Amino acid sequence: MQTALDALLSGTAGDPVRHALGLDALDRQLRPLLPPALAPHVRLANVVDGRLVFLVDSPLWHARLRLAASELLDAARSIGLQVREVTIKATKEPFLSPTTRRAPVPTTARGTGRSAATDDAFRAALAALDGPAPGETPGD
Repeated sequence: MQTALDALLSGTAGDPVRHALGLDALDRQLRPLLPPALAPHVRLANVVDGRLVFLVDSPLWHARLRLAASELLDAARSIGLQVREVTIKATKEPFLSPTTRRAPVPTTARGTGRSAATDDAFRAALAALDGPAPGETPGD
């Protein structure tokens, strides 16, 4: 898990995939610390300028996450993040469960301008997202 944290903290704006993987790893570390009813409705969106930015899927969960903000800050600091506040943004759509399978990448249709190799690379990237985070063993 340390490699994902390093990726996030290194500020590699030119590497959004590595940044996203780091955020995902942090999300998986912080979300279990939330109350069980709240956790499925919360996602870590970013860590920027000393702020943890979370998305919630309704205003109700916004209020409940605000109540848990101090515990989240303490947990984030305990894993090495230098954060001082929590920002919460609400969406209008419910989040997909982490166990929900992603839709398969459609096969290449004629005239799309993408090669078969490009489609294979997309499929490989999506498959990698279903696997463990860098530095994590399966089952963590």
